[in-house]
Amino acid sequence: MKDNNLSNILNQYEPKEQIDDQLYTLNLGPTHPATHGIFQNVLTMDGERIVHDEQTVGYIHRAFEKIAERRTFEQITPLTDRLNYCSSPINNFGWHLTVEKLLGCEDIIPKRVDYMRVILMELARISDHLVCDGVMGVDCGALTGFTYMFQVREQIYDIYEQICGYRMNTNMGRIGGFERDLSPKFHELLKNFIKTFPKTLDDFRALLDRNRIFMDRTVNVGTINAERALNYGFTGPNLRATGVDYDCRIAHPYCSYEDFDFEVPVGTSGDTYDRYMVRIYEMIESFKIIKTAYANLPDGPFHADLPDFYLPNKPDVYTKMEALIYHFKIVMGEREIPKGEVYNCVEGANGELGFYLVSDGGRTPYRLHFRRPSFIYYQAFPEMIRGSLLSDAIITLSSINVIAGELDA
Repeated sequence: MKDNNLSNILNQYEPKEQIDDQLYTLNLGPTHPATHGIFQNVLTMDGERIVHDEQTVGYIHRAFEKIAERRTFEQITPLTDRLNYCSSPINNFGWHLTVEKLLGCEDIIPKRVDYMRVILMELARISDHLVCDGVMGVDCGALTGFTYMFQVREQIYDIYEQICGYRMNTNMGRIGGFERDLSPKFHELLKNFIKTFPKTLDDFRALLDRNRIFMDRTVNVGTINAERALNYGFTGPNLRATGVDYDCRIAHPYCSYEDFDFEVPVGTSGDTYDRYMVRIYEMIESFKIIKTAYANLPDGPFHADLPDFYLPNKPDVYTKMEALIYHFKIVMGEREIPKGEVYNCVEGANGELGFYLVSDGGRTPYRLHFRRPSFIYYQAFPEMIRGSLLSDAIITLSSINVIAGELDA
């Protein structure tokens, strides 16, 4: 028995290549390798053409928002980097900026902290886009570009390691700044990245940008127009590919982004090829921002004067009672937190990553909601693939860059 919605779709559908005058069902997922994550699409097929898609999400739902109600503000940081794990530092800093907004301490964040955050967020954006564009090549049968660009991703992860000791789920930074200043090894690795990245990106583009097979597989595939994208709540590269010039870094500047001169790439047709090219040019702009921020990195402290969020020096903790008590209070979350509610957003690699935080003055949030870009634009996927071939649906899914951790949260 078909549901009414599907019946209406089928009544409007003109058969193109039915097998024995029948439609059939194809289960794409939840563990199909082409989905790049654990989510399910039950496709109603007319031959190789998709008539309808029924989605199922939540396979890796981890109840982050509910867990956050029982964790101190610092302990929530490791939850955020498990959303979009391809660009974890953006999630971490987005959360820290939200807490700083609640505390009302935005004006005392040192300029050096802003620039350090910008450098690491733009590195994370490049890392994320490399995965997305590289996977699009893989789904067209071109593995070379993906494996080649993973060398760049490893360079970026090596830089992460110098900041926080971790590579993927970074738990990077602190509310108010960073745990430690930049190490000599960090400077060495970043200078090497700045030196080598442009040529590596050019090599990657030479493989795909004007590749005839790649263009045939992506141009006019998975198209969505600006009006529909806005109706769904698209942001980020998927919205800009439709021609809408919206970027949180410009619309709501944070971390001194107003200091940097960069373009916001936009597409025209909102197809898979435009989404690919928007990310290519965003990497170029991110690289410009990194160069500028590093060349003009200010002197000064690497964290704000927020004693309630910074542990006392370890020698003092071992030798002074006051420092030991304060260390205990910070770890247990026993300090003054303002009551109120705030919304703060950053330009994540996939779009507007937002945090809606409600505080009742307790040691943990009263309520916390993550605005996850993947959850929002994945809802448009059935519309984007309706009437297309099965192989087109695979690369369309890659081009919108659905990250399962961010989708389910």
